[in-house]
Amino acid sequence: MNNSQIARTLFVALACHDDNTIESVCAPDMQTNQSQGPNMSVSTLLQFNQAVQNVVKNFRYKNAIRSATETGFVEEHNVRGTLPDGNKMDLAVCVVADVQDGKIVRMREYVDSRAAAGLLKALSA
Repeated sequence: MNNSQIARTLFVALACHDDNTIESVCAPDMQTNQSQGPNMSVSTLLQFNQAVQNVVKNFRYKNAIRSATETGFVEEHNVRGTLPDGNKMDLAVCVVADVQDGKIVRMREYVDSRAAAGLLKALSA
């Protein structure tokens, strides 16, 4: 798989909550963070993904713009769904990832925290 295919595989698997596929494209010691927050391991990412999908109905990624780089990939997309209060969620997200030997070793996700306020509220309820 090339780096663009790795990105696509990851986000399809995240949307479907396919843990086995997520783990297959991530290095066991992969680290990720969101908006320069604390690092998460693969298992923490899987738990976070499940928590989000527990509160966001019709969770999906839309409008993906994906670019392979020599060392990984960059993907911009919208994360959409419906929050428990009925409000629509539409977050613009940018993910920068490093890939080594066909596995994601590092991901940095950037999201507008103001736009994510509804999601954060739902996750803390």
